[in-house]
Amino acid sequence: MTDSPDSTNASEQANSKGKGLLRAFALDLSPLKTSRDYRLLFTGQFVSQFGSSISYVVLPWQMYQLTKSNFAVGMLGVAEFVPMFIMAFVGGVLADHIDRRRLIVIAEIGLAICCGILVLNSLLPQPRAWLIFVVAAMFAALNGVHRPAMEALTPRLVAPEQIPAVASLSMFRGSFSFIIGPALAGLIATGFGAATAFAIDAATFVVSILAILLIRSVPMPAKLNDDERPNFQSVIEGLKYARSRQELMGTYLIDINAMFFGMPIALFPAIAESFGGASVGLFYAMPAAGAFAVSLTSGWTSKINKHGLAVTIAAAVWGAAIVVFGLVSSLWLALLFLALAGAADAVSGVFRMTIWNQTIPDHMRGRLAGIEMISYLTGPYLGNAEAGLVAARFGLRTSVVSGGVLCVLGAGVLALLLPKFIRYDGREGLSRKQAEEAARTAQTSRETLPQ
Repeated sequence: MTDSPDSTNASEQANSKGKGLLRAFALDLSPLKTSRDYRLLFTGQFVSQFGSSISYVVLPWQMYQLTKSNFAVGMLGVAEFVPMFIMAFVGGVLADHIDRRRLIVIAEIGLAICCGILVLNSLLPQPRAWLIFVVAAMFAALNGVHRPAMEALTPRLVAPEQIPAVASLSMFRGSFSFIIGPALAGLIATGFGAATAFAIDAATFVVSILAILLIRSVPMPAKLNDDERPNFQSVIEGLKYARSRQELMGTYLIDINAMFFGMPIALFPAIAESFGGASVGLFYAMPAAGAFAVSLTSGWTSKINKHGLAVTIAAAVWGAAIVVFGLVSSLWLALLFLALAGAADAVSGVFRMTIWNQTIPDHMRGRLAGIEMISYLTGPYLGNAEAGLVAARFGLRTSVVSGGVLCVLGAGVLALLLPKFIRYDGREGLSRKQAEEAARTAQTSRETLPQ
């Protein structure tokens, strides 16, 4: 017995719809297929982030092993915050005036040297806690140069319409690294020692540097005049531009609120012990697991245009998940809600990156990337200190739950204070950037014409 033509057509249509649905939700790989230079950048940073995710876990773990103090682990964030805050402005200005590839390479050489110092410290009979603070500060300062240059270079390697896909790929790269890296970090640190972990991180920077060097030279933004040089006035211009756009301020403030109150990472070593000595790597890995799941199904994000509203909702979900994480007594439920928090943060991250990279003019990209870095890291750095202080005074559970509650409340307050951010439409932002770039090109042409 054979199928009728009608039933065959219906089956084919159903299969076609199913494939179309899968394509709509699947991770968009088009930037990797169409841009050789972006492939090199992605590959190098993929390897480098894997190494960094190991050090990210081992550094606070080593501090906790040496001091048995949540306060000391939290103070790592303070040691990192000040140099990050200063160098993010410096790095942002440099990224708008100096070859961005060169800045990335210089920063990664410095980061590899820092890893080498940590290796030597870990091999001492009694590693020095004060040296860990110093190197953490050096890491933060070098990242203040690295991140703005990286964020300013990336949009130049792909077409503007591919930015949502690039944001999702960045989320995929980071979340994958922070699933595998932390899971291995605990095993490496306890089985082979912290020195081995830091040595692996140093080796991954070598791969990344080679990949960056293979990227073709990218021209710097055209100068309107010969007096455009890195200076304090350049920083002020960047701050004024950011302040003039409520949708940008919204991305910064929403993320600072979420990460400051709802980021209990400094407490993970102690929380692991409270669950009977569970592997601390699991707690670091689960938010990345949630982000990884979102990145694999992120095709839908390119269909959403209300980016500000999406960021706000995602931040509130993050806070709510952290509240439940702090309340449950089951290890697996705790890990599940950490994964949910990571998924919400990934959604927020995709839309924040899309707003930044689709709408900020190229000649301002480095400076604004510096401000983005401050917003992105102020919360975790100071939030670690806040979590450690509250935990030391009121206990682990109170620190985690109160932070999550304040995160949700803060997101609601900011939504009321920033109506333009909530109403922001990505299509309008992209059109504005194109108009700004065209106007700058026309002005540059007039300035360079012979008088």
